[in-house]
Amino acid sequence: MSNAIQWFPGHMHKARKEIEEVLPKIDVIIEVLDARIPFSSENPLIKTFREKNAKPVVKVLNKRDLADPEMTQLWIDHLEQEQGVKAIAITTENLNEVKMITELCRKLAPHREDMGKNIRTMIMGIPNVGKSTIINSLAGRTVAVTGNQPAVTRQQQRINLQNGIVLSDTPGILWPKVENPHSGFRLAATGAVKDTAMDYIDVAFFTIEYLIQAYPELIKARYDLDDDLPESEIELMEEIGRKRGCLRSGGRVDLHKASEILINELRNGTLGHITMERPEMITEELVKVAADNERKAEEKAKKKEERRKRYLRNKR
Repeated sequence: MSNAIQWFPGHMHKARKEIEEVLPKIDVIIEVLDARIPFSSENPLIKTFREKNAKPVVKVLNKRDLADPEMTQLWIDHLEQEQGVKAIAITTENLNEVKMITELCRKLAPHREDMGKNIRTMIMGIPNVGKSTIINSLAGRTVAVTGNQPAVTRQQQRINLQNGIVLSDTPGILWPKVENPHSGFRLAATGAVKDTAMDYIDVAFFTIEYLIQAYPELIKARYDLDDDLPESEIELMEEIGRKRGCLRSGGRVDLHKASEILINELRNGTLGHITMERPEMITEELVKVAADNERKAEEKAKKKEERRKRYLRNKR
């Protein structure tokens, strides 16, 4: 699993610079996350922006209707352990839930209302987490382009919500490189990055390996499988392919078609309420990523030293 996503188009670089210029004048950041992958959809660039400017944040776990409700509550509790953070889970199908975002903004910036001034907010998030739909719901009109593809919004705009809150919209930005390979697969599985960024079959194998452990009953029910699931992900994907008629000549399973079915049914919720990561899982992964980075740095330093010694020997 070395497929680290590197996807930083020019408009995202431009958006980053614009955000850094505007942020000092913002009172509250609204960060939209995908409730199915609250960590992997959390942009470390936004954390850097926040810490640099000491801004409170409302973390919105959108698409809660697709996520495991028990896991969603665990994530809300986990996120709110950080100072200056309020978290809420919503679905854009419920307007009352969306409007609660502005109430949390008021709680985080009461001094602005006390002064009779608008609360200046900035809404941010990676592509395809539903940010534009939330903006339109808050504004009560279509002010942001929506689409089920990453990177629809391309430029920043300011929207007066006419309720004491002004909202600055930003393009969805990814960070230059997704360090945690597991996060890369989760982003691909939920559609946060374009399908061309990673191989469909690799993403499906990663996904099914997790689902075997975390949600075996949902897999059995959806694909009408026996009590004993195949032990390996490839065997299970082949079984799913056979059940869905994804067959080539000679009766061989078309794994690409089977992979498309699995990923699409995960994305649209047909598989059930699924969360792809848990707080304790992320802690373990980050320890491993840090260890891997340290090992790579040591190897790089060792090679550099060997090159230096060879150079000195050749000079004698």
